[in-house]
Amino acid sequence: MALASSSRLLHRFSSSSLPRPCRRRVPRPRGHSRFAVRWEHRAAAVVLLLPRALLGGGFQDADAAESDDEEEEDAHGVLRPLDADDVNLDLHAPPSGPERWDVLGLGQAMVDFSGMVDDEFLHRLGIQKGTRKVVNHEERGRVLRAMDGCSYKAAAGGSLSNSLVALSRLGSSRSTNYPELRIAMAGSVGSDPLGSFYRAKLRRANLHFLSKPVKDGTTGTVIVLTTPDAQRTMLAYQGTSSTLSYDSDLASLVSKSNVVIVEGYLFELPHTIEAIKQACEDAHKNGSLIAVTASDVSCIKRCYNDFWDIVTNYADILFANANEARAFCELSSTDSPMSAARYLSHSVPLVSVTDGVHGSYIGVKGEAIYIPPPPCVPIDTCGAGDAYASGILYGILRGSSDLKSIGLLASRVAAIVVAQQGTRLRVQDADRLAESFTLHLDNLEFCSDIETDHVSNF
Repeated sequence: MALASSSRLLHRFSSSSLPRPCRRRVPRPRGHSRFAVRWEHRAAAVVLLLPRALLGGGFQDADAAESDDEEEEDAHGVLRPLDADDVNLDLHAPPSGPERWDVLGLGQAMVDFSGMVDDEFLHRLGIQKGTRKVVNHEERGRVLRAMDGCSYKAAAGGSLSNSLVALSRLGSSRSTNYPELRIAMAGSVGSDPLGSFYRAKLRRANLHFLSKPVKDGTTGTVIVLTTPDAQRTMLAYQGTSSTLSYDSDLASLVSKSNVVIVEGYLFELPHTIEAIKQACEDAHKNGSLIAVTASDVSCIKRCYNDFWDIVTNYADILFANANEARAFCELSSTDSPMSAARYLSHSVPLVSVTDGVHGSYIGVKGEAIYIPPPPCVPIDTCGAGDAYASGILYGILRGSSDLKSIGLLASRVAAIVVAQQGTRLRVQDADRLAESFTLHLDNLEFCSDIETDHVSNF
């Protein structure tokens, strides 16, 4: 589905709230030409076991299995360890891909290592609980050695990859007749086994990682330490992931992408700012929609001028939580997220602001629509904003102009993710959400002014 330019997008959303007469139409068959044949092929599942040598003997092999329910992604798949053939395959140049990508994400490609520790462990290593800190190679090694014998899960992590995997699963649902969404990511991984691990894990989720590995590079990692009180402490080793080169290959990918998403964490890397600007400039020239994720308050404060330059000059969509939105607007903690959404929507066509259990807001042209939160018992709130962003993008890519409906879908995606362990939207949940949203869109064809009470049931 080709997307409209940012001006047409704005017009579509800003006029969507105007009442129109309810029109009765003859139902169209599911095989109508506006739908493509649904995607049916799924790659075989692979269990990747990382050798202890990768981490200096820091973790047990048996605990380096799949995380975020990916073993359930294809119950009929073949489970096997990562071998030399996988590594050699991943080191080759990526395939050329389709004529156009629906979404291309630019972000940090980091392998996450998640483990449970107690407060004494953090105190002993001098780590402040609940913080996010960039560490060097030596600091990373010190923490991994201290964790020797602890269990952990390894995953192709990163805020952007969470959103893209969820979007890919929504977009390849077998419960709808929509064409498969073509989702890709570009970043930087090394030519080490961790880089192959990252690429193979995303490939299993039908997310194509298109950047070639950096020769002799070291793939970045994030150690996620969770204490019994559910607080997470993150230690990021950037490695090769701290670079993003805007070469001819990446320029070609940007030129044939309908939506380009820039992960906010890239802004804190001084060598990537120019690449971000070049990518946004080319995307803008080619009529692509440009989305930016705020990522982190501290990142916004450290890189405020660069953030504001990209957001105000290029962004069509901005994703932020309440604190990040306030940081952009330089508002105090007592100011409402709705005020921040309204303020930002004067500069960005569409602004998404999440506020946890209090709901969320979608801002357009100085106005903000409140999205109530669905019932949910939170278990793990990490990744909630990433999941919400995938719902917004999915609604836009499926052609909906009903902001309330798009926001309700995004809220449901986020609620499902926070009610489970792990940051990834499960395949079966994605199928159910995509099917219900498709039924909602079909209903809108019969009556365009469906009331909110009905919309909330989709």
